[in-house]
Amino acid sequence: MDIGERIRQLRVSNDLTQEELASRCELTKGFLSQLENNLATPSLPTLMDIVEALGTTMAIFFTEEKDGKITFSDEDFFVDESQEVVITYVVPNAQKNHMEPIIIELQPNACSKIIPPKEDGETFGYVIEGMINLVNGKNTYKVKQGGTFYLKCKKEHYLENKSKRSAKVLWICTPPLF
Repeated sequence: MDIGERIRQLRVSNDLTQEELASRCELTKGFLSQLENNLATPSLPTLMDIVEALGTTMAIFFTEEKDGKITFSDEDFFVDESQEVVITYVVPNAQKNHMEPIIIELQPNACSKIIPPKEDGETFGYVIEGMINLVNGKNTYKVKQGGTFYLKCKKEHYLENKSKRSAKVLWICTPPLF
């Protein structure tokens, strides 16, 4: 493990400058720079101070994230079918990620499940085929093939297909809801 790179990674993800992190740990900016560039090695107490200032634990600091699978094909997809709605999970186990992409197919007069309000949620959709209504709270929006929608999930929302042909939508939500 590259300790210096890990410190830099966590510092940047916490939106801290070297000077800010050094100050929190009672170190000099120069010494922190040396640590990040692997020109110096921290003592265990110093590393523990840095890790604490970065808002994490030693266990998490030393846990190396393995790159997960990046590309998927239809062989990886999971399909959940009901009579009127088919949901295709195009990224397996996406509920552990920050966003969840699905393809939802709605037969005529079918509705997707109702998504409750979520303060920090967001939803994006692209209508691949057909036409749908996006119901967001008390408002309804028609979205035709090739159209998109994007909303903050502060209101209950869902899709409905009031047309006479099936509709297919790429739906991406964060956090995962399905």
